[in-house]
Amino acid sequence: MGSATGPQRQFPSGADYAEALQHTQLCFQHPELKGARPELTKLGLPRAISGAFASVFSLTSATSGRRYAIKCFTRHVPDQERRYQAISTRLGQLDPAELSQPWNLGFEYLPDAISVGRDRYPVLKMEWTEAVTLSAWLDDNHAHQFAVDHLADRFEALTRDLAAHDIAHGDLQHGNLLVASDDTLRLVDYDGMYVPALAGMGGTERGHRNYQSPMRGNDDFGAALDRFSAWVIFLSLKAIASDPALWNRLHEPSGEFLLLTEDDFKNPGGSTRLQTLLAHPDRTVSGLADQVRSLAFQPLDMLPPLAQAVPKQRTATTTTSTVSAHGTAAAPGTGGLPGWMTGHVSPQATPTPVAPSVTSPDGFHTRMPLDVLTAVLWPLLLAATVLMAVAGFSAPSIGPGVPLLAAVALTAFARSRRVERAQSRAVLDKLTNELAQLDDPVKEAEKLRKDRATFDAAEAKRTADYPRAQDKLRARYHAELKEAEERKVRKQRDIDKKIDGLSQELRKALAKALTNKQSAYVRDQLGRRLIAQSPPTGIGAVLTARLAAAGIRTAADFTGYRSVQNTHYNSTGAVLVLSSGRVVDVHGIGEAKAIALDGWRKHLVASAEARQPIALSASERQNLEDEVARRRTQLAAQRKAVESETDALRVKARKRMEDGQERLTRENTLAGDQARRQRQEFSRRTVTLQQNSALHGTLSDSVEAAKLRQRGLSYACYFRFLYIGR
Repeated sequence: MGSATGPQRQFPSGADYAEALQHTQLCFQHPELKGARPELTKLGLPRAISGAFASVFSLTSATSGRRYAIKCFTRHVPDQERRYQAISTRLGQLDPAELSQPWNLGFEYLPDAISVGRDRYPVLKMEWTEAVTLSAWLDDNHAHQFAVDHLADRFEALTRDLAAHDIAHGDLQHGNLLVASDDTLRLVDYDGMYVPALAGMGGTERGHRNYQSPMRGNDDFGAALDRFSAWVIFLSLKAIASDPALWNRLHEPSGEFLLLTEDDFKNPGGSTRLQTLLAHPDRTVSGLADQVRSLAFQPLDMLPPLAQAVPKQRTATTTTSTVSAHGTAAAPGTGGLPGWMTGHVSPQATPTPVAPSVTSPDGFHTRMPLDVLTAVLWPLLLAATVLMAVAGFSAPSIGPGVPLLAAVALTAFARSRRVERAQSRAVLDKLTNELAQLDDPVKEAEKLRKDRATFDAAEAKRTADYPRAQDKLRARYHAELKEAEERKVRKQRDIDKKIDGLSQELRKALAKALTNKQSAYVRDQLGRRLIAQSPPTGIGAVLTARLAAAGIRTAADFTGYRSVQNTHYNSTGAVLVLSSGRVVDVHGIGEAKAIALDGWRKHLVASAEARQPIALSASERQNLEDEVARRRTQLAAQRKAVESETDALRVKARKRMEDGQERLTRENTLAGDQARRQRQEFSRRTVTLQQNSALHGTLSDSVEAAKLRQRGLSYACYFRFLYIGR
C-alpha cells in the first residue's frame, strides 16, 4: 500500500472518503482516530462538509471521547506538508494571553493517515469547536444592533492579531469565520494561510470570489493578503449594526456573501448594493463603502490595514459632482477624472496639483514717459480736432479727424510698448504649450480601462487554463497507464493460455512419441520378413525375383494393392502400392496374388502390433518433459518481461507527466511574474493619470485665468490707466 501525496496520484472524492470512514477501525492507524465514530446522515453515511479542495468529517475518538474535525483532501496541493508544518509552528508560537480572543484552533497534519482503496492519503486533524458560521449568526442576530457592532469590533481585533504577527488567513469569508456562544470569533480552514516561513512561495488558492479584490492574482501571497476582505467584512458588519434592514435588503437567503459580491467590486458604478451603501445617511457606512470602492482597484500591498478604520473612520463627502472641461462627469477631488475612475485610486494617493510657475499681470502698473506723453497729447489732439471741425478748416490732404486718428494711433503704440502686454502673451503661450503637451485625461482613462479589461480577461483565461492543462496532463497520464495495463493484461492472458496449454501439449507429445515408437517397431519387424524366405501362397521364385526387381523384398516395402481394369483383356488386374506411395505393376501379379501378398503382410502387421511397446522409456519421457519445462520457463520469462515492459511504460508516462507539470509550473510562474509587473504598471499608470488629470485641471484653470487677466490689458483699460493710474 503506497502513499498518495505525489502530484501524479489522483485524490479520492468526498464520497470515496465517506465510504472508507464507515470502517474507521480499518482505514485509520492513528490511535485517536482508529475506531472513531463519525457523525452520520439520515442515510447512515458519514456526514461530509465539502469544499473545493477537501471534505471535512466530524469524528469522536473512541479512546479519548474528544471530537475532531477531520479534513480529507480531494485535490493535490503543492508542498502541502511543508506548508502545514510552517503554519502549525507559527500558530503554536502564539501566546493565547496576547490574543484578543481564542480564534486560533489547534490542528495536526497527518501524512498517510487514511486508507482509501490501495493507497493512503494525508488528513488534517483539527479541534472541534461549537460555533456557527458568521452568515448563520447574522441570520439570527442581525436585528441586535449592539451585538453586531460589538462583533465588528471583535473582527477588527482579530485582524489586528493577525497583522501583529505577520499572518494572513488568505480566505476570510463568512464560512471560515465562526461565532462561538460567547460572541468571540474562531478561524477555520488554514489551507491558504500565509506565515513568514512561507515567504517567497506562491499561494494555493485565491479565496472566496465575493470577498477578494479584483486585483488579487495567483502571485499575491504575503501579510497583506487579507486587507481587502477585512474591509469588506468590517463594512458589512458596521452597516448591519447601523441599519439591520440592510441584511434582508442586500443579502440573499443562503447567499455566498454578506452584503457585497464580486460584481459589486468589479463594477462599482453599476452596483445597486454598493450604491445603496454609498448613499446611506450614516456617514460611517457611506464612508466605509467609499473606502471599499477605492480599494478595489489598488494592488493588495498598497491597501491600508483595517486598523486605520477604527481610530478615524472616514466620513463621506457631500459635495456634488463637477463636470470637467471636456464635459465628462468627474467626482469631487479627482482632478477631472471621469466617473468610472472614481475610487480606483486611494484618496491618500491624490497628489497636490503643482501650481503654474508663472502668472500673467492683472493690469497696467507704473506709468512710463510714453504713457505720460500720450495722456498729455490726447486732450490737445482732441481739442485740435474740435477746433478744426468748428472753424470749418479743411484741406485737400487732411481733414478735421486727422488729429483724433493720430491720438488713437499714439495710444495704440504706447499700449503695445507696455511690458505687461508682452508678459501676458508669454504667460498665456507658455501655459497653452504646457497644456498641449499633456495627454487628454479622459482619453487616457478610457485607454487604461480598456487595457485593464484586456489584461483581466487574459489573466482570467490564464488562471482557468492552468488547472485545465494540469488536469489534461493527469488525464493523459492515466490514459497511458490504462493503455499500458490493458496491453499487459492482453499479453499476459495470451501467455497464460499458452502456459495452461502446456500440460495438454505434453500429453499430446507423449502420445505422439509412443505412436512414432510403435510405428517404428512395426516397420522394423516388417523389414525383417523377406518375401524370399517365407513367400505367400502362390508366389514362387520367379515372382519373388520380379517383386525384388520392382523394389519389394520385404513386407515393409509395400502397403497394399489397388485393383485395376485391364481393358485389353477385359479382366481385372492389380498394382502394388509401395511404402513411398508409388504404385508398380509387376508382371505375373494379378488380383489374386496381390490379395495373397496383402493378406500375408496384414498377418505380419498384426503379429508385430501384438508385440509392439506400450509405453515410452523413462529417458524418452524425461526428454519430452524437459522440453515442456523449458517452454514453460520461456513463457514465464516472457510474462515477467511484459511486467517489466509495463513498468517501463509507467515510468515513461510518469516522467512525461512530471516534465509537463514542471513546464506548466515554470510557464505559470513566469506568467504570474509578468502579471504582477503588469499590475504594478497599471498602478503606476493610474497614479500618473491622476497626477496628470490634476495638473491638466490646474493648467486649464490657469489658461482661463490668464485669458481673463489679458482682458484687463485691453485698449479701454489702458486708456483708463493713462489718467487714473490703474
